[in-house]
Amino acid sequence: MKQTIYALGYFDGVHLGHAALLKACQALAAEQEKQCGAVTFTGHPDSLLRGKAPGLINSLQDRKLLLRQYGADRVVELAFDERLMNTSWQEFLQDLTEQYGAAGFVCGSDFLFGRKGQGTAMSLQQWCRERNLPCAVVCQQELDGIRISSTHIRSLLEQGKMEEASRFLGHDHCLSGVVSPGKQLGRTIGFPTANLQYPSELVVLPSGVYDSTVTVDGKTYQAVTNVGTRPTVNGKGIIVESHLLKFDGDLYGKTITVSFRRFLRPEHKFPDLSDLKNQIEKDKNIVEKSK
Repeated sequence: MKQTIYALGYFDGVHLGHAALLKACQALAAEQEKQCGAVTFTGHPDSLLRGKAPGLINSLQDRKLLLRQYGADRVVELAFDERLMNTSWQEFLQDLTEQYGAAGFVCGSDFLFGRKGQGTAMSLQQWCRERNLPCAVVCQQELDGIRISSTHIRSLLEQGKMEEASRFLGHDHCLSGVVSPGKQLGRTIGFPTANLQYPSELVVLPSGVYDSTVTVDGKTYQAVTNVGTRPTVNGKGIIVESHLLKFDGDLYGKTITVSFRRFLRPEHKFPDLSDLKNQIEKDKNIVEKSK
């Protein structure tokens, strides 16, 4: 097993603060001639620690994708269960060393880990010093005097402030999934859509239409994306429907990534499909001009 320097955290959103951690991890790994890795969890710790987890920014799938894009050669996902919750911070680090080839660590200055959060950045540094392992602690990151945090970004997303969220994330908010068949009503009015179910564990975006991009098979297309219940056609449940511009093909069963650039307008119930078609044409023109 190749030895690895690991960045530690939950990494929800993989935002600019996390990017700083991964950059430090890459630098330390290069210096030590090791690979760069990240340790995350399959479930949010608050689900056990507080009985309820916040709405997440990313699915585990997208978190892993973003961690790799930001330089992690290896991503370790640990199940945050009763056993892990009650593991001492020393045992946690020892397990990473023995089972996952950990040869050094990077964490944020406010990072807490292990049973009852008794492990701190200082105790991690001391543990590494005693074993002659490299360790780096990254200070809290700010943007415009605001602490960069998943909590702040969740609030921006809930308000539909996508451009502001992108600034703190360092990338557009994204959602990946497998395209599922819909009612195909979009096709009947000349605007076929790729439909994704909205994961129930994620923070809920405002219902409405978004200027977006969709990436499929390594190619990225401009898109008009609706998030909501589709009131004009009496839809049920939250669906993410994306109409890809300048695309012709079948997307059913394919994995796509929708990236949300900005909120255009709230979802609206139209009198009929003709009015809906006219509005989508206007939305499409706005997106086309936003290159």
